[in-house]
Amino acid sequence: MTVGDLLRRAVAMAPDRHAIVEGSADADDRRRWTYTELLRDAEACARALLARHPVGSHLGIWAPNIPEWTVFQCGAALAGMVIVTINPTFREAEARFSLTQSGAVACFTYPAFRGSPMLEIARRIQADLPTLRDVVSFDDWDTFLASGDPSLPLPEVDPSSAAQIQYTSGTTGTPKGAMIPHRGVVNDPRQAAVRAGGQEGAVWLAVLPMFHVGGCVLAGMGVMSLAGTVVPLVNFDAGLALQLIEEERVTITNPVPTMVAAMMQHPSFTSRDLSSLRSLVSGGAPVPAEMVRSFEKALGVDFTIVFGQTETSGVITMTTADDTAEDKTLTCGRPLPGVEIKLVDPVTGQIVPRGTTGELLTRGYHTMLGYLDRPAETAETLEADGWLHTGDLAVMDDRGYIAINGRIKDMIIRGGENLFPREIEDELFQHPALAGAAVIGVPDDYYGEIVAAFVKVRDGATTTAAELTDFLRPRLSGYKIPARWYFVDDYPQTLSGKIQKFAIRQQWEAGDYAEATT
Repeated sequence: MTVGDLLRRAVAMAPDRHAIVEGSADADDRRRWTYTELLRDAEACARALLARHPVGSHLGIWAPNIPEWTVFQCGAALAGMVIVTINPTFREAEARFSLTQSGAVACFTYPAFRGSPMLEIARRIQADLPTLRDVVSFDDWDTFLASGDPSLPLPEVDPSSAAQIQYTSGTTGTPKGAMIPHRGVVNDPRQAAVRAGGQEGAVWLAVLPMFHVGGCVLAGMGVMSLAGTVVPLVNFDAGLALQLIEEERVTITNPVPTMVAAMMQHPSFTSRDLSSLRSLVSGGAPVPAEMVRSFEKALGVDFTIVFGQTETSGVITMTTADDTAEDKTLTCGRPLPGVEIKLVDPVTGQIVPRGTTGELLTRGYHTMLGYLDRPAETAETLEADGWLHTGDLAVMDDRGYIAINGRIKDMIIRGGENLFPREIEDELFQHPALAGAAVIGVPDDYYGEIVAAFVKVRDGATTTAAELTDFLRPRLSGYKIPARWYFVDDYPQTLSGKIQKFAIRQQWEAGDYAEATT
C-alpha cells in the first residue's frame, strides 16, 4: 500500500469525517478539511507537481506544522515524487545542505517562522543552486493548486519506492538522508497506532514537528490509517496543547518526555477537561517511571513507549497499554507485528543469548532503502539480506522485551572492560536531586578511557560530586562509577529530545566544561 492508497482507503471509510483541523488558538479560525476535501486538494497538488516536474523528483518542504504540510505530503505521494523534509528552524547553511545533498528540484516553504525569513532564504539558495528550479510559498498555495491539468492521469506508484528522504537527527554527527519507502510510511505507523490503543475515528494531536518521523509518519499517517483526524500544532506550547485536547476532544498524542512534563506542570493541566484523551505515546528519550504513573493516574490514559529511528520509519519496538509502569520505563517493549529483530555481538556478528547485551538489528517493511548518495554508509548499515544495523546496544529478556543500553559509538572501553552509559545514567536518574544525566567516555593515559558524567541538578536542589559518587557505590561496580563529574545547565539536544553526546564530547574537548572537584 502507498500513501495515496492509504488516503483513498480513509476516504472510502469516512468521506465526511475531518481529516485535518488546524491547531490554532482561536477555535473559530481553525481551518478544516474532510477526507473528501483532502483527497481533492492532494490530487490537485499532484497534478500541479506533474505539470512542473517528472515522476521521481525530489521536493523539499521547509515549513512548520501547517495543514498544507499533510496535503503536500499526500499530493507528492500521488504524483510519485519524493518529499525531502527540512527542519523549519534551520538556518541558511543547514537548509542549503539538505536542498543540495538531496538534489531537490523544488522547495515549498513558509514566508517566515520564528523570525527566520524562510522564503527569502530559499530564493537566495535557489539563485546559486542550479538544481533547485522552483521555490513555492505556501502563501501562494491556492494558485499553485490551480496550476495543474485536472484531466492529467496520476501515475502508478510502487509501494517499495521512496516516499520521503528524512535526514537523521544527528546524535552522532553529520546528517544522512534516509530514503523511506511507502510501505514503511504506511505500515509502521498503522501498527504503532493500533498497539497504542488507537480506534477508528481517533483525533490525534500532532505535537512533534512534521519534518520528523514522529510527526508526518507516526502521527500523520498513523491517524490516517484509523480514518481519524490530525490536529497539527504549529509550534509546541503546553497551554495550547491542553486547550486543543479539550476543545477538539483529542484521543491520542505522541509528545516526547519534555513535552509531557511541560503539560503536567502547566497551570491549566488540572482545570482543562482532558477526559477525551485515551492514549499517550512517548519516546525519543528515557521516560521516568514516575511520569508514566502520574499521567496514567491523573488522566486514566494508556501510556505506551516507542523505540525506533529515522531509518526504520520511526518505530521498531513498543510497549502495550497493559504493560507495567516498570516495563514502560525500563524496556521498550517488543517488536511491532511483521518486524524482525535480533541482537548480535558487535565484533563477531553472532546472535547473543538472552540477557546479554548486543547490537540490535532489524528487518521488515519498515527499513529504509538506503542513505541517498552514501553507498559506503549504506553498506555499513544495511546487509544484503535486509538486516539493518541500528547502532543501538540492547538486551532482550525471556519475554522478548527489549531494553536499550546505549549506542555502540557511545560504549566506553575502560581498561578492556566494555561499559554501557545507559546503565550508569539509569542509576543517576534515581538520585532525587538530578534532572538529567549524560555519560560519555573521555581519554585516559592509563585506562584508555574513563567514565565522565554530565549531570543537571533540579531547580532548588543541591548535590556534589562526592555525594553522587557515594550514591553510586552500592549500586554499581567501582570501575563503572564516573571518575570525572561536570555540572551543566542544559544539554545539546535534537528536536525529539535526544541528547547529542557527540556535541558534549566536542564541547568537552574545547574546554567548555569545568570539572567538579568535590
